[in-house]
Amino acid sequence: MAPNASDDSATAADADELRAARRRKAARYVVPATVVGVAAATIGLVPALADSGDPDLPKISAQELVEKIAASDVQQLSGTVKITTDLGLPDLGGLADSLGPAAGPSGSGDGSSADPAGKLTELASGTHTLRVAADGENRQKVSLLEDAAEYSLIHNGKDVWGYDSKSNSVFHTTASERDRKQKDELPATPKDLAEDALKAADKTTSITVEGTAQVAGRDAYRLVVKPKDEDTTVGQITVAVDSKTGLPLKFTLTPASGGAAVVDAGFTQVSFAKPAASTFDFTPPKGAKVEEGDASKAPGHAEDFGKEQRKHLDKGSAELGKNGPEGLNVIGDGWDSIATFDTGGKGVPSGSEVGGDAGSFLDSLGDKVSGGFGQGTVFKTRLINALITDDGKVYVGAVTKDALVKAADAGK
Repeated sequence: MAPNASDDSATAADADELRAARRRKAARYVVPATVVGVAAATIGLVPALADSGDPDLPKISAQELVEKIAASDVQQLSGTVKITTDLGLPDLGGLADSLGPAAGPSGSGDGSSADPAGKLTELASGTHTLRVAADGENRQKVSLLEDAAEYSLIHNGKDVWGYDSKSNSVFHTTASERDRKQKDELPATPKDLAEDALKAADKTTSITVEGTAQVAGRDAYRLVVKPKDEDTTVGQITVAVDSKTGLPLKFTLTPASGGAAVVDAGFTQVSFAKPAASTFDFTPPKGAKVEEGDASKAPGHAEDFGKEQRKHLDKGSAELGKNGPEGLNVIGDGWDSIATFDTGGKGVPSGSEVGGDAGSFLDSLGDKVSGGFGQGTVFKTRLINALITDDGKVYVGAVTKDALVKAADAGK
């Protein structure tokens, strides 16, 4: 008897779902955590969205515009932000779900998703909409809007809350004295900030003002940052700076390879009026499971993490080497800098070792390379590339594959 057509369809669907599940699981092992971290830090630079119109504004030099950014002191705002990230990675939005209960916060195994650390991977790919609000240093709120659900991070005084409406789970911690001290470790004046930025530009970067734009109904200048280094994968960064407040409104990072932006993040609507105090109120809903965490997990504070990473990118290898994980070193400086560390283990298994569709997927993400260092695999995105050698050494940077191999050879 000939098989039923509907049975064939069901069998094909089951096979497709199985292959998709294997691909999601494989991505867990082959996507370097550094890629997600850098993506999150890059997104944290400034909010943004597409421009509409070229307003007629007074002429301004690059140095004056940098000083204007540094002098910006917007304490109160609210609005909607749209973020699109295209690193060339698989969609990571459902990665936590594919890993099952073990993906719960802090290894709890309960599948709770209120810990902010678990949300960073979602911003590493795709398009996301956020609502933001701020009222000074002690009140901020960011809500990630999802299909029929919402995830919010709220900082109100000493309390920091994370709430996931989908799982009705809550993460709570308090802002620490260490967090407050870190806020004081900034250069003394806006002029100091501007001079530091322009000193770096003399060596590795070109900074110019190229026209104007209108973002979320605000007139803005376009500040264009272009690396001079040949080995970097960064093409240019364009920042739309509000002409009145100096607040960056638009951030677009395009790769040296061309094509769509790697990161395009920004305001679709913004107001500088004082948000209502109730915006930052939060009480755990009835029946919600509350997880208490330490201050290092506070959305952190994720903003502080982003600031530190941006400082590393601006100042090059010295800062990254001092503040990175134990055993991490940095080769070179500026846009060509490469972070390297030794995992103490073996390299990435080959597709043949993993087997099946997962093995084929793993091989499709990485390129086998060899040199004086031996052999290894380069995992590629449109911005960050990582070389993992067969003896467990890792080289990561916004640089080309050839630059990673050269660094590994020099490391030998």
